[in-house]
Amino acid sequence: MSALLPNAQALTAFHSVGSANRKAALPAFIAPSVQETPKFVAAAPIELGTAKYFYACGLGGAMACGLTHAFVTPLDLVKCRRQVNPKLYTSIFDGWRKIGSAQGISGLYTGVGPTLIGYSCQGAFKYGFYEYFKNLYAGVVGEENAAQYKTVLFLSASASAEFLADIALCPWEALKVRMQTSTTPFATGTIDGFNKILKTEGAGGFFKGLTPLWLRQIPYTMMKFATFENIVAAIYNKALSKPKDEYNKSQQLGVSFVAGYIAGVFCAIVSHPADTLVSQLNNVPKAAGESTMQLTGRIVKDLGMAGIWRGLGARIVMIGTLTALQWFIYDIVKVQFGLPTTGSAPAAEKKN
Repeated sequence: MSALLPNAQALTAFHSVGSANRKAALPAFIAPSVQETPKFVAAAPIELGTAKYFYACGLGGAMACGLTHAFVTPLDLVKCRRQVNPKLYTSIFDGWRKIGSAQGISGLYTGVGPTLIGYSCQGAFKYGFYEYFKNLYAGVVGEENAAQYKTVLFLSASASAEFLADIALCPWEALKVRMQTSTTPFATGTIDGFNKILKTEGAGGFFKGLTPLWLRQIPYTMMKFATFENIVAAIYNKALSKPKDEYNKSQQLGVSFVAGYIAGVFCAIVSHPADTLVSQLNNVPKAAGESTMQLTGRIVKDLGMAGIWRGLGARIVMIGTLTALQWFIYDIVKVQFGLPTTGSAPAAEKKN
């Protein structure tokens, strides 16, 4: 396994820009954390660029994405139903009121099972492979080029990671959308719904939305990671008065939350048209001999520009909150393993 892993030297440029070497950079962050809250920091911090590091990032990603998506299920439920039938609810609150009156609190969490499973799998792949590909590509181009073209590195690594993550997510996303957009119960639960799709449509029924999912999630993730990393650097370099390593753990986590929310707004806008198509594709049946691409074209024509962007407001609130919480939870997990929070910032230059 270790033979397959690239050298971690280039990766350190993003965790401590300007440092002479990685080992000299890590204690600058870890030492104050250990002094402040020893119980939250690993006794032996994980070395960057190792298999354990990627596994830790994968675990953090699974917790960040699985828990947050499950938490906003009521918002996602109304958003998906309004994308399929805009006349069903007049607003998010109207949707919650009607669903709650008819089905109670449990009705608001329709689809939470596949949501938790699917996005936990996706998060593990997304964050774990993002760090892996960032390390790999940085090693290929060299430390100097990686530092100079870091945004290109962020975009490339996140796109590669999301390509794999969506394959893990797609079956559960198909089931989630089917359960949420059916106003009459589609299934009694996750297992029942999974078996129903498998029996009636075969394995292909779980992956017919994969291409639109890639079109939604890859631009979303590229925007999410590249924007976040650059916003974090901008906050430390321009908005705050001290270098990153002079702030304590809680302050750095606060920066992660703020940068995550800002990045989430951009993510929602970039990925919304494809999100609408995913909801439609999992509900509109194909005509005889019709391919997925032909069905997609028919849906786009029927929806028009206004229909494609329907539900954007709700999605901005949902994705902004999701992204902020995801980066916050992800960095909490990293800190617990004795790792620095995500995003690097060069030390501020002293002015004469």
